[in-house]
Amino acid sequence: MQKFVICFLLTFFVGFLIAPILIKIIKKLKAKQTILFYVEAHKQKDGTPTLGGLIFLFSSTVIFLCFKTGSSSLSLMALFVFLSYGLLGFLDDFIKIKTHKNMGLRAYQKIIGQAGIAILVSFFVYKNAFLGTTINLFNLAQIDIGIFIIPLVIFSLIAMTNSANLTDGLDGLCGGVSFVCLICVSILCLITKDNQMFLGQNLLYEQEMNNLALFGIGVAGGVLAFLCFNAYPAKIFMGDTGSLSLGGAICTVAAFCRQELLLILICVMFVLSALSVILQVIYFKKTRKRIFLMAPLHHHFEKKGVHETKIVAIYIITTLVASGLSLSLALL
Repeated sequence: MQKFVICFLLTFFVGFLIAPILIKIIKKLKAKQTILFYVEAHKQKDGTPTLGGLIFLFSSTVIFLCFKTGSSSLSLMALFVFLSYGLLGFLDDFIKIKTHKNMGLRAYQKIIGQAGIAILVSFFVYKNAFLGTTINLFNLAQIDIGIFIIPLVIFSLIAMTNSANLTDGLDGLCGGVSFVCLICVSILCLITKDNQMFLGQNLLYEQEMNNLALFGIGVAGGVLAFLCFNAYPAKIFMGDTGSLSLGGAICTVAAFCRQELLLILICVMFVLSALSVILQVIYFKKTRKRIFLMAPLHHHFEKKGVHETKIVAIYIITTLVASGLSLSLALL
């Protein structure tokens, strides 16, 4: 436990120290966010530095690599996913900065990139001796779904990265929700490890899950450092660099715990963000009317007059409750 705490604190301090430096560099490079024209309440945020996801991408990667020990194939794959989605998001942010428009990669380009990474991960899961084709039904049973594990992992990664990206619309929102989710999935790693060791798994599995939990805790520490500069009023935005990498990290850690079903509950606010957009689009195409004043859901609440700090607080509290329930189900 001491190792996890030290890793978390070191990642936080490294992130906290590099953040002001990164903000100064980004300002000099004029890498600033262009606010969507239809989000009128956010006009004053136009020109805020972006690429803040680099804060936790750098700090968590460096500290994790310094702290991991023993067998670590799962955590290294999780790190690969984290960095790969971060790179994809960086390309998207770079185009936005270059063109001075809030339009980066085209939708099909982003999906191809997300799917490519997800396919690699799905085959890794399918072939990996520690994972295979089973998923946990909470802690009640394990279900072998065979080759269907491949589309499940692909769908989970694409859905979660896009959902996290959609939730990144208010100061501290995606970061705050992600922080809670990361702590939750890291604890799930330790619960899963204890359960499997009880059932006779070898010591290599224990090392794998400890390193996976260490990765999740480290990313959480980096996100907390980022939040010190992203909380309202934000001094820097995470950009797609951050939101895509966080969605990828959370989903991968949960998948490697074989807790894809619990992921829906843990990330309930991400799921609601995505559902609000899907429902809005479908309903509008059929009726030319809107269900929400604006989608994703957090913008609907803004249009209703709720201040963004209150929305962020409610999202984080709801995620805390959902995470607590998820951990309770994992301990059944």
